[in-house]
Amino acid sequence: MGTPAEEGGGGKVMLINEGAFKDIDFAMMVHPWGHNDLEPVVLGIDRCVVEYHGKAAHASCGPWEGVNALDAAVAVYQNVAMYRQQMKPNWRVHGIIVNGGAKPNIIPDLTVSNYYIRAQTQTDLACLKERILSIFSAAAKATGCTMKVEWEPNPYAGMMHSSTMSQLYKKFSAADDVVFPDQVPSFSGSTDMGNVSLEVPSIHPGFFIGKPFMIHTRDFEKLAGSPEAQKYTLVAAKSMALTCVELFTKPEVRDQARKEFEEKKKLFAG
Repeated sequence: MGTPAEEGGGGKVMLINEGAFKDIDFAMMVHPWGHNDLEPVVLGIDRCVVEYHGKAAHASCGPWEGVNALDAAVAVYQNVAMYRQQMKPNWRVHGIIVNGGAKPNIIPDLTVSNYYIRAQTQTDLACLKERILSIFSAAAKATGCTMKVEWEPNPYAGMMHSSTMSQLYKKFSAADDVVFPDQVPSFSGSTDMGNVSLEVPSIHPGFFIGKPFMIHTRDFEKLAGSPEAQKYTLVAAKSMALTCVELFTKPEVRDQARKEFEEKKKLFAG
């Protein structure tokens, strides 16, 4: 099934909403990576745009007449930074100020910031989102600004791996001498495959393609297009195909995967 807009736009989320997975029993995909990772930590993500509206004034002649929207944006940035000490290990918040004002001698009456909020489970994501919203509101109250927050459509869920399926994938990969280390660096990225994993039992292993480069870098881009990387890709594709065969031919494995899915979802999705 072709699913465009994986990392932005939520192609799979739209397909889910249109019923594309209603007659699907299992789903899987793999992602090239700097090492083999059977069940990578994939975080859910909610994205937003935050605007603060104040009142412009001359920054030297009459700053007391202004309401500084940049103060609000900076307060959010600093308070998010301070809150990171209390965040759980798999929580992430990152943001930038897109528009911080027009000129230094004008008290800014508008600022625009973009924030990404990530956590592994839906329960944690909702908790983190509530806390970040309180930071947004506190900045508006402290500076006297008004606030507008717009959330992007199609938020991503974290990945809920089917261990039943991933162990099959591991078994078939091992036949081609693929080794999955017990401990690997946390992936901690996001993908709309997470949403699929809350609809049907799913897996999303990461596979090594020859060198331990970080994804989304120039070095990784060059490596992914090289002949060297293709042999690893073929092994990953073969392992997925054989996992499908086992699911097709063994009803007891299908039943086990579905039972695991239902039990995990109660904790994962809240």
